[in-house]
Amino acid sequence: MDQTEAILALAALGQPTRLETFRLLVRREPEGAPAGELARAMGVPQNTMSAHLAILSRAGLARGARNSRSILYRADLARFRALVAFLMTDCCAGRTELCAPLLDELASCQTSKGACA
Repeated sequence: MDQTEAILALAALGQPTRLETFRLLVRREPEGAPAGELARAMGVPQNTMSAHLAILSRAGLARGARNSRSILYRADLARFRALVAFLMTDCCAGRTELCAPLLDELASCQTSKGACA
């Protein structure tokens, strides 16, 4: 991931509805969710949700796939991992002891389901 891609992804997440929608999509992995269901869960009109999902998709953080008459959206976790890796590339200037607390917290997300949600 380069700086331009990271800025696009961060800008997409820099709006409350989009951030919460992305977090909801992460919780719905791997099944995903249709746009209408996301709109209802977030309490926004469907056309507004479509606009938010388009921004998340352009940033590479969400993907939509047609499923009959609806579009099923999923978080692109590989792209999100790339964003986090980009942000952490220069973390702690190579001093791993400074990054250890963050890495421990991330590891606890895997072992205690939902702790980081």
